[in-house]
Amino acid sequence: MTEKHQELLEEARRLLTDADTERDVEEVRVRFLGRKGEVAALFKQVPQLPPEKRPEAGRAANELKQQLTTMVEQAAEEVAASRKQESARRPDPTLPGIRPPRGSIHPIVQVMDELVDIFRELGFEAVSGPEVETDWHNFEALNIPPDHPARDEWDTFYVTDRLLLRPQTSPCQVRVMEKRKPPLRIVAPGRCFRRDTEDPTHFSMFHQIEGLMVDEEVNFGDLKAVLHMSLRRLFHQDLEVRFEPDYFPFTEPSAQLHCTCVNCGGEGCRTCSYSGWIELLGCGMVDPNVFKAVGYDTERWTGFAFGMGIDRIAMLKYGIPDGRLFFQGDVRFLRQF
Repeated sequence: MTEKHQELLEEARRLLTDADTERDVEEVRVRFLGRKGEVAALFKQVPQLPPEKRPEAGRAANELKQQLTTMVEQAAEEVAASRKQESARRPDPTLPGIRPPRGSIHPIVQVMDELVDIFRELGFEAVSGPEVETDWHNFEALNIPPDHPARDEWDTFYVTDRLLLRPQTSPCQVRVMEKRKPPLRIVAPGRCFRRDTEDPTHFSMFHQIEGLMVDEEVNFGDLKAVLHMSLRRLFHQDLEVRFEPDYFPFTEPSAQLHCTCVNCGGEGCRTCSYSGWIELLGCGMVDPNVFKAVGYDTERWTGFAFGMGIDRIAMLKYGIPDGRLFFQGDVRFLRQF
């Protein structure tokens, strides 16, 4: 191969190395291998050489043509492979979009929102309050002074001697009554905290919704009507309710509300211990001492209060045997709701 051939070969190699597109490779091919390219010019010069030099010149031109053809083909394959990889990495705007996975509202929050909506239709307003409460709002204003034996029923998380994590949402009711005058209809949903040993139905962090109605001549019949209507709406069943006497420091009289079992309809099953009834919530008429603590006239105003565990309601509503599943963060479980 002559020096001229070697220069052409090196020039083509340099141009093909810099080629980024199929068009660049095609331009190199046309320049060197086209009908009017460098190799064609060499073949035209062969007949003009002396007869003894023509065979060697023809072989050298053919060898150069073969090498250039191989180089062009390899460069074309490399450019095509690079383009294919780049196309795979680059999103194609013509393809249909991929919908990202969507989460869902936690089942506890779903039940909480549903309860708030039900009570709102009954004229109740949803309120909230701090989760770190004062001892006065949580106990003393609710007729539970420091030496009251009812304090033993709450194993409370204390932050300081006078601050604590609320074991109930009742302090929200006190805070609202401090700021507003009757009539009142409020519900207070939210998180609560107690030193409970965790099991399928007890948790150190749980959720409650408590209700309060204050007006003139409010009585136990009003309480029964509100709870009966709300539970029938919640479980979408024609439930029956009954009251059993109980004791709560902030209500007098106090009661536990039972409803017919939502699983068996009152016929008896494992959920209701074959009694046909489920103990669902505590309630009663507001104790006059609570009204005195917030400056309400006990001769004019009466009211009722109730409180229910939202986690327990969610377990019944969705048929969950172990409430700890709500808080373990297992997406496979939560995705069902």
